[in-house]
Amino acid sequence: MSVEHIDVVIIGAGLSGIGAACHLTRNTPTKSYAILEGRGAMGGTWDLFRYPGIRSDSDMHTLGYSFKPWKHEKAIADGPAILNYICETAQQYDIEQHIRYNQRVELICWDSVSATWNLRLKVSGQKDTIITCNFIYSCTGYYRYDQGYMPEFPGSDSFNGQIVHPQQWPEALDYAGKKVVVIGSGATAITLVPAMAKTAGHVTMLQRSPTYVVSRPSIDSFATNLERYLPDQVAYTLTRWKNILSQMILYRMSKRKPDYVREKLIEWTQHWLGEDFDVDTHFSPNYKPWDQRLCLVPNGDLFRSLRKGTSSVVTDHIHNFTETGIQLKSGETLEADVIVTATGLELLAMGGMEIEVDGKSVDISDTVQYKGMMLSDVPNFFFATGYTNASWTLKCDLTSEYVCRLINHMDKTKQQQCAPRTGKMSFNRVMSIGLESGYVKRSIDKFPKEGAIAPWKLHQSYFLDLLQLRYGSVKDRYMAFSGTAKENKSSKVV
Repeated sequence: MSVEHIDVVIIGAGLSGIGAACHLTRNTPTKSYAILEGRGAMGGTWDLFRYPGIRSDSDMHTLGYSFKPWKHEKAIADGPAILNYICETAQQYDIEQHIRYNQRVELICWDSVSATWNLRLKVSGQKDTIITCNFIYSCTGYYRYDQGYMPEFPGSDSFNGQIVHPQQWPEALDYAGKKVVVIGSGATAITLVPAMAKTAGHVTMLQRSPTYVVSRPSIDSFATNLERYLPDQVAYTLTRWKNILSQMILYRMSKRKPDYVREKLIEWTQHWLGEDFDVDTHFSPNYKPWDQRLCLVPNGDLFRSLRKGTSSVVTDHIHNFTETGIQLKSGETLEADVIVTATGLELLAMGGMEIEVDGKSVDISDTVQYKGMMLSDVPNFFFATGYTNASWTLKCDLTSEYVCRLINHMDKTKQQQCAPRTGKMSFNRVMSIGLESGYVKRSIDKFPKEGAIAPWKLHQSYFLDLLQLRYGSVKDRYMAFSGTAKENKSSKVV
């Protein structure tokens, strides 16, 4: 079997994977790289999800790449526009020639003797293949692509209508004029309800508990005005910083004065829905703001639909499914032709691939995150992850910049290996990403841990990460650099 060697392998051709490739192209032009994508198309989430109304839950001036201005009119963009933006970026930087579709990484094995990774790939329609590389950059996201989370609903087999999960949306689903029940209250549910209500007979959002919902204009007038007078990149950067600061202020206020922020959020919702709407029951969560992500609705579309009567919200628990709908624990029955289970994602660390270092299996949940981008004692391996309190791409951009700086530093100092070492440090190993959402609680024990002090602690702060990842040194007392083991060079911290 012939074995191909590449300098850097990026796993995943979604928003973060394409961004990582662009950063490598811009900052490490001498390095060869390939993007391995398990599916048959680029775009990740924005190609996979096809449900009605699919859109960003962050503004595109922060969800977009730092180096690629967002030029569409709407700052809260729909899925096709975001996918087009990703494809445009890939075309601009000639990325697609590096993408290998339908190649899923099953196992990666690190060899300290040669300072290389060996990757075992499952290639669609072919025998398993092996490639080697010096660095791996995992951009697989944080959830399973093949299935979403689906609780067991008693009696679901008896329902005569159609049950649909948003992650496997049927292309030919016809719900025009029909009664639809959407189970859930998160970002997916509040996107689906107003979108489906445009043509459905009626849409009911069935939730066990409320979520904080905030309306925001789909068009950023600040950005629109700047674009009239300033170059694209300048206007984009200024708008990006305006939105970063706005997000940060809201988050900090939510943590320091949660009662005040809660009162304002509920007050704004009541203003949208009118004094007669029971906001206390349906939009007043029992948790503090930002214990779970705030849900964003562009131009109040969910509120408008509720006021118009094309949709409604019910806060109750499911007792069982019936032939014609859902029986609630309160005794009420919801009639339905179509039931949409917007019940969340199923988390999956590093795309589910197995990791070995020098013949020993690595349990990801036993590792500690270093700067939110590497695993303790795992050499030459990076991963992209975003913020829970801001746009995903903000952190991914910083991580990609840092990866490029680290690779260039190793070239300059003629080092072949870098690995964060906890050594004999004693600290609490916890995973605290700042959210208490159900989908997080279900699977967080399978993800890498977080330390109590930097660089093992996740800041969830763009400013702190900016200082650490863009301007901070790649050398610290925890990062061990070395040559190959066969060169008989002992690891040293520099």
